Amino acid sequence: MSELLSYDVPSAAFTRELREKLPDLMPGLMARALTLCKRKSDAQDLVQDTVLRALRFESGYEQGTNLRGWLQQILFSVFITRCRKSTRERRALALLTTDPCAWTHPDALTPGPALTRPVTLAIDALPTQFAAVVRLVDLEERSYKDAAAELAVPVGTVMSRLFRARRLLAEKLAEVPEVAQAA
Repeated sequence: MSELLSYDVPSAAFTRELREKLPDLMPGLMARALTLCKRKSDAQDLVQDTVLRALRFESGYEQGTNLRGWLQQILFSVFITRCRKSTRERRALALLTTDPCAWTHPDALTPGPALTRPVTLAIDALPTQFAAVVRLVDLEERSYKDAAAELAVPVGTVMSRLFRARRLLAEKLAEVPEVAQAA
């Protein structure tokens, strides 16, 4: 029982250690944030959100592991979340410019860019399980978890199928001259 409590609640010594080492790790976080964001103000916001998340979820850190790596992973996770949110916001704004009442029917799917004929044919030529994952994750922009639930397979299977499907698509599209030249 005491082992569970020590894992769920960080010890005071660990919390102190985390907070003492954090200032030394800030330049590395800032450097990585600048690499990802390209703008100093965005990078500063990203580092601030990373530190806040690290402090909020410090119980998830296992003592004795790489603190720098843990913080870098949090930073990257926050960055990806921001990118996804930004994409959703841009798509919503684009939809609102064409249909000002679009917010009143939230279940309507945002139309994505039309696929070229070679891409459509390449997706259709994939084995069924691969094509289904590409359509759900890449075209409909569903999460791995949602795709797994719809296909009734584990999330890891979705990830594996998506990796293999993308590789097959790249091979098929490399064979098509007009797609290869347009890319």
